[in-house]
Amino acid sequence: MLSKSQISLLTSLQHKKFRQQSGLFLVEGYKSIIEFVNSPYRIQTIYHTPGIASKLLNLSRKINFQEISTAELQKISTLKNPADAIAAVYIPQWAGFSDADLKNKHSLVLDGVQDPGNMGTIIRTADWFGITNIICSEDTVDAYNPKVVQATMGSLARMNISYTDLKEFLRSADLPVYGALLNGESIYDVDFGKEALIVMGNEGNGIRPDIQQLIQHPVTIPRVGGAESLNVAIATAIFCAKLAAKSFQ
Repeated sequence: MLSKSQISLLTSLQHKKFRQQSGLFLVEGYKSIIEFVNSPYRIQTIYHTPGIASKLLNLSRKINFQEISTAELQKISTLKNPADAIAAVYIPQWAGFSDADLKNKHSLVLDGVQDPGNMGTIIRTADWFGITNIICSEDTVDAYNPKVVQATMGSLARMNISYTDLKEFLRSADLPVYGALLNGESIYDVDFGKEALIVMGNEGNGIRPDIQQLIQHPVTIPRVGGAESLNVAIATAIFCAKLAAKSFQ
């Protein structure tokens, strides 16, 4: 049975302030939880209903398990239709990317992406195409927001994500910087090489002007039809697919 203090803690993790204070975030659903169990992330507690107890028998004994009722699961879940389990997972504590972390890789840079669904889709898409580094502006939505975590479908467990001052980061980065802009070289003609930073912008405003000044290679996705713009998650998927295509040539 959950105590009042446990319910208070777990429901508070829906808010960034309390995630930062506690150093915890929530992962919902057995399949997503297993992704984090099999990753470097540390699990504090898995709260589960009796129906999946047998599935958890083979997991590490170092993990704390607590069986709860369906009604209790509903109290702490962020979903209208809660899954079978919720895990409280520790937010990784690290200092960000070193030059060595970024060498010989393509990394995404997100400038002011606000929508949790877009952020989750970007993380899941990057994971599909084997991109593991994402550098975010300080005003980009929190990767540990429950809606983001849910949208990643477990892919967050394989990603390295850092929040930083993008202007300072891009100024000091010893890598070519590409950016998704309306005016630039066609993405179909660009050779991104073996290492690069790929900047994607805010849903409504794109990449902010002071960041645009640091982009060495403007790249555009040519428009054929009449749509005014592309969703940032879709645009990122097109860039990721282009980056991955080189590996199969």
